[in-house]
Amino acid sequence: MKNFKTLGLITATLFTASIALTACGTGTKSASTPAASTAAATTAASASPKAEGGKVTITLGAYSVVKESFDLIIPKFKDQWKNKTGQTVEFQESYVASGAQATAIIQGFEADIAPLSLEGDIQKIAEKGLITHDWKNNPYKGNITASIAAIGVREGNPKGIKDWADLTKPGVEVLIPNPSTSGGAKWDINAIYGAGLKASEAAGKKDPAAAKDLVSKVYKNIKVLDKSGADSLTTFDKGVGDAIVTYENELLARIQSGKKYVEVIPQYTTSIENPVALIDKYVDKHGNREVAQAFLDFLYTPEAQTVFAEKGFRSVLPEVAKKYEKNYTTPAGLFNIEYLGGWDKVNKELYGKGAIWETILAEGGAK
Repeated sequence: MKNFKTLGLITATLFTASIALTACGTGTKSASTPAASTAAATTAASASPKAEGGKVTITLGAYSVVKESFDLIIPKFKDQWKNKTGQTVEFQESYVASGAQATAIIQGFEADIAPLSLEGDIQKIAEKGLITHDWKNNPYKGNITASIAAIGVREGNPKGIKDWADLTKPGVEVLIPNPSTSGGAKWDINAIYGAGLKASEAAGKKDPAAAKDLVSKVYKNIKVLDKSGADSLTTFDKGVGDAIVTYENELLARIQSGKKYVEVIPQYTTSIENPVALIDKYVDKHGNREVAQAFLDFLYTPEAQTVFAEKGFRSVLPEVAKKYEKNYTTPAGLFNIEYLGGWDKVNKELYGKGAIWETILAEGGAK
């Protein structure tokens, strides 16, 4: 088991240095590395007209979980833009773990728009001066989708898993992505840690030590630390593990596709918010702000939000959320990132150097 985990960590490290661009849809270009995609996107977009007719390129740097949604959303936008302006939009697309994607953008992958898993990943890009506007200044605080952290188990729930504590039982093999590369993994760890705080609080005292202990015990049963949430689900699809900690929308999408999985919603879990931002420095370099902004705005339309909802996300638009509310269960003990003190505190105290997660890794032995 240790060798399996080590391989996951090594793979995640190497993957950050080499990101593949995935092409989707007619008229979509692809490249094998961030450098190659940057050159291609820059050449195409710089030569493209800003207004009527011709072609224009948008480079999308996204986290892996949203790929299936964008496979449907992008053609809808291309048709709409073509009808409105006569201009053909081509997309360069990259889908990798959120943390790795943010790092690639900072290191020179010239994404025009970045739909990522975490506010913190977008903020890292902003802190490097690549985003110069207030990207959270809209009614949705920059978020395009919502979800909750849940547990996926196999048909019949043979291990009898009902809550986070059941993931600590002997013989239960758990899958979770690696928080060093995956934004989804941070949401997953937040959920378990926050549940520990909530449980101790219900017993009389909010106890960080009890929360850490719960995460530590779950960690000891982790079978694989994949580099992204999508990869973790692929591993689960192959029959590895008894339970997977993941986004609810990922489980619902798998179940809708015919997978014999069961969603388990713990008593205490976290809400998840996934942001998007336009990368000002690269958009201005490419001269494609008009179409890039139009695509970002399109993500908030009922048409795009319905696609997200059909893929299991909780919509940020009230009218779409209401339409699909029967598909979801909201536990009474649901909490948000503010319960944990906000992302600045969480990144420092839970994921920072020498912080809780790093201590748990050290105490659990080499992985």
